[in-house]
Amino acid sequence: MLVKFVKYEGAGNDFILIDDRGEVFRPGARHIAALCDRHFGIGADGLMTLRRSAELDCSMRYYNADGSAGEMCGNGARCFALFAEHLGIGGETKFFDATDGVHTAHIRRAQGPAGEIELGMINVSEIRSGDGWWCLNTGVPHYVEMVHDVDGIDVNGRGRGIRYDTGRFPQGTNVNFVEVTGNGAIRMRTYERGVEHETLACGTGATAAAIITNYALQHGTTKYRIQVPGGELIVGFTHEAGTQNYTNIRLTGPARRVFSGVFETDNF
Repeated sequence: MLVKFVKYEGAGNDFILIDDRGEVFRPGARHIAALCDRHFGIGADGLMTLRRSAELDCSMRYYNADGSAGEMCGNGARCFALFAEHLGIGGETKFFDATDGVHTAHIRRAQGPAGEIELGMINVSEIRSGDGWWCLNTGVPHYVEMVHDVDGIDVNGRGRGIRYDTGRFPQGTNVNFVEVTGNGAIRMRTYERGVEHETLACGTGATAAAIITNYALQHGTTKYRIQVPGGELIVGFTHEAGTQNYTNIRLTGPARRVFSGVFETDNF
């Protein structure tokens, strides 16, 4: 079977997008991993399918680069929203579901292949902490550690050790190292579970990093610019002082269509 795909990227996080409104694309984990392989496949940090929804504009399902099912991906969801825009689905604000719940995505700008998307994230109401680290779920679990110099961190080495620390994190976790550079300004590098390597950006990680910077250090700041290796992301939220309750969380950043093509399922 021939399958059409489109490649998108958001701040350097890259994804394979497939319009599966006909519900005929049913790959296994091995096939998804082969498609995401950067040497023998298309190459991507993850794969998403777009399907119809009875009550919303569409439905998103996300798969990690290793073929495992993922709950949510912030940069991926912004690319997904722009993909829907390019397909003519929904209005200026898209309503879609992912494994972690219903999301909204506002198309702030869309011109040709590129755009800027503001994505609504799930609320946060529980933050765990340990000796110099915090853990929370922003759609997927995230570990956050503050460091003095993010460039000096062995992200893959240290990140892999924390990601597989099943004593603290039985289901594994994404790992973020965060350097505060000013009020409302941070730098971040991320080891992503499912990719099993450092990525150029992580939207759910940027969200986690902004929330923890507010929670631990900058209590009055509710909007952050996060510099990641692939560009810049913006996170804003509402926080109920003295609590772990974060609502109206918005992740804003770029998305871009890179290229499209066709692959044969028998080849993967």
